[in-house]
Amino acid sequence: MKATTVASPSPGVVIAAIQPKTKIPMWLKLAYTGFMAVLVPVYLYNYGPTNFLYFCDTALLLTLVSIWTENSLPISMAAVGILIPQFFWCVDFLCGLLGFHLTGLTSYMFDSQRSLFLRGLSLFHGWLPFLLVYLVLRLGYDRRALKAWTALAWLLCVIAFFFLPPAGALLADSKLPLNVNLVFGFDDAHPQKWLPQGLYVVVWMLALFFLAYVPTHLRLRKILPEQGGRGRLMKPTQ
Repeated sequence: MKATTVASPSPGVVIAAIQPKTKIPMWLKLAYTGFMAVLVPVYLYNYGPTNFLYFCDTALLLTLVSIWTENSLPISMAAVGILIPQFFWCVDFLCGLLGFHLTGLTSYMFDSQRSLFLRGLSLFHGWLPFLLVYLVLRLGYDRRALKAWTALAWLLCVIAFFFLPPAGALLADSKLPLNVNLVFGFDDAHPQKWLPQGLYVVVWMLALFFLAYVPTHLRLRKILPEQGGRGRLMKPTQ
């Protein structure tokens, strides 16, 4: 009977789970955390906690989680949710700079009652999409993001519709959020008149799903690798 020998693992075999390399550079983690350390207290003081129910601000928090945990799900959710809407934010802002009124989405950026510093912090809408793309490229795209973000976004819309001030509400402080996530229309000064308000918010939630979330999800799923688990054996190229 022939004896069988089991070859010992080659020194070249690397077990990735032993010492996983960080995928996000430390300088970026510290820079983003520093930005959030400034933005969060300033926004809380000026806008109140409900401001973080906006999709874009929720995406900021998800990004912070992903940057430190290097978990691809939060950053994938943020990318699915805001890449397309932030594009339109940038277009609307550029139109405002050129003196054209497009949707009023960024009218607050030209409100002289808000300090330049406060408005300057909101310029994150311009660079956050690029950061999200970079982070998804580094961490991979988690296919669960579409369902997870949709559930979160619809929950935020329901909260904004039933519990937060509508468009046109008279507030003691004009900086406080109203018409959060545009659940009452695109004009913060007046609720939309096209549809019954309850029907409008349902149509709006479905429009976001089919026109923003699904196209982004399909594109990211096609061009980016799915997030893989750690601990695989990897052989270096000979």
